[in-house]
Amino acid sequence: MAKNQVRSMTAFGRAEVNYSTGTAVWEMRSVNHRYLEPHFRLPEAARALESKLREILRKTLNRGKVEMTLNLKANSGEVAGIEVNQALAEQLVKAAGLVVPASDSLSLNPLEILKWPGVIAEPETDADEQAKAIVDGFKQALNQVVDNREREGAELAGFIEARLIGINEQVTTVRALLPQILQKQREKLKSRLEELLEEIDKDRIEQEIALLAQKADVDEELDRLDAHITETRRVLKNGGPIGRRLDFLMQEFNREANTLSSKAVVTDTTQAAVELKVLIEQMREQVQNIE
Repeated sequence: MAKNQVRSMTAFGRAEVNYSTGTAVWEMRSVNHRYLEPHFRLPEAARALESKLREILRKTLNRGKVEMTLNLKANSGEVAGIEVNQALAEQLVKAAGLVVPASDSLSLNPLEILKWPGVIAEPETDADEQAKAIVDGFKQALNQVVDNREREGAELAGFIEARLIGINEQVTTVRALLPQILQKQREKLKSRLEELLEEIDKDRIEQEIALLAQKADVDEELDRLDAHITETRRVLKNGGPIGRRLDFLMQEFNREANTLSSKAVVTDTTQAAVELKVLIEQMREQVQNIE
């Protein structure tokens, strides 16, 4: 299990481990959750192992709601190997005879007698051997969960990288158009002001235009978007429990996209801001599933 892998929080694992008198069967399901939330379903024979199993889980996973179910299946013995408690069986027959009047014909089903607790002597289970099988099975199923998480995590990382490329393309487009956008906005404002305020000092007009152009300048927002792209790629490369960090970066992406949208003065910038929001939301949805 590579520690620098990106992991999803959705996975399934199953393992069976045999011991002399039975089989330990584990099933695990993992889904999204803000923290690590384990839920054990254990038979009474395994209750004493729960704290040890929790510790193994805590050292392996960081986030996710994990449901873990253990079934202990006894081996089905051969007919020749069945030991019947003859004395108990005879007592059951006599007890049944006391309940039914002697005049009635009593017909007992032998299989019903055999089902009575203690009639068939069950082989004794070695507690240490069973405990080892339970822990070994738990580790095997947990390893499957981790492997599945890492496979899906790799797919999620690829999905996010594709959206980062899309965001970078939008940033590059807006940056290339920025001088043209600002010049176009400047000429448009100047023309309107000159029409409405012919008697106002032209230097004052230039000052107002400069202020408006400054408000419409999104170069800083584009720089920050570039920085967020670089940081997201760095986080994905480092791997590990990165879900919370990525979630924070998605909020930062959204902040810059909203600012870009609010400063939009031409259709090109507006369209780029909308496309950015779509790409960021797609990433955010997938980030929710990363450990």
